[in-house]
Amino acid sequence: MLKIGVIGVGHLGKIHLKCLLELKEHFQLVGLFDIDPAAAQAASQQFDVQSFSSYDTLLDAVDVMDIVTPTVTHFGLAKTAIERGKHLFIEKPVTQTPTEAQELIFLAKNYGVTAQVGHVERFNPAMLAVRDVAMNPMFIEAHRLANFNPRGTDVPVVLDLMIHDIDIVLSLVKSPVKTVSASGVAVVSDSPDIANARIEFENGCVANLTASRISMKQMRKVRLFQKDAYISLDFLEKSAQVVRMHEPGNEPSGIPSFELETPGGVRVISMEMPPAEPVNAIKEELKSLAVSILRSEKTAVTLEDGALALEVAWRVMEEIEGRLGR
Repeated sequence: MLKIGVIGVGHLGKIHLKCLLELKEHFQLVGLFDIDPAAAQAASQQFDVQSFSSYDTLLDAVDVMDIVTPTVTHFGLAKTAIERGKHLFIEKPVTQTPTEAQELIFLAKNYGVTAQVGHVERFNPAMLAVRDVAMNPMFIEAHRLANFNPRGTDVPVVLDLMIHDIDIVLSLVKSPVKTVSASGVAVVSDSPDIANARIEFENGCVANLTASRISMKQMRKVRLFQKDAYISLDFLEKSAQVVRMHEPGNEPSGIPSFELETPGGVRVISMEMPPAEPVNAIKEELKSLAVSILRSEKTAVTLEDGALALEVAWRVMEEIEGRLGR
């Protein structure tokens, strides 16, 4: 069993504490630390977990550190943990800058540390439902819309929301990014609250991503189009739909289908709703880290994955800044 500590007991940190307490077969939750003593004490009492007096003393007591703090602190905290030989879970974005992310990759390799980045949508039931579906998307459309929450305005909407879909797209398109274009506007905060990005890949795939944190309704959808198939992922509703086109007589049995007249003749359209297991995505990602550490395997979302998502996010933000003349 791995001894783990949590640094950062804000809204998300408390969710991590709750999940870790439920993962008793994988982790022993040793304690927590927060720079706000009152917050640390309150969390300690709520979850019946020891509050440590410093980050260093918590590091001394654990095998794994779970970093759930503001992004600006990620690099320094992770660097210290890695240099002490501690495995890591680090929330997204992995660091504040791509340069910092690359340094963490270098350090983790040198110190033999296993690390995972908290791109939680990889573990969303909608995503898990289509893990066995062959994907070769050539056009992707993503919408991530959220109601206004002052808690997230310390970072641009690209790093707050869009980076989730950037990571999903990068995990599905097995091709290097060719070009990035983007636009955005600040409405209620000092950084863009709405952003749109077009990402073109070397294999010809195009991804169109929109993120907003001042919407009247919430939406977290990704639609993928590929030859003879359309795949829809609803991360909010935790559901997936796979629509395929078949030659008559080749359609799968037991799946609703209908005929469609096309310029090339009659085709059969099948509509499948892959079962989505009602799992807790944060608990699943933490569990996967434990399995990776114990088996000495690559994590589900590596530091390299986190660094690539951050690099593309930065390209998006630079494009937006360029358009705004900054």
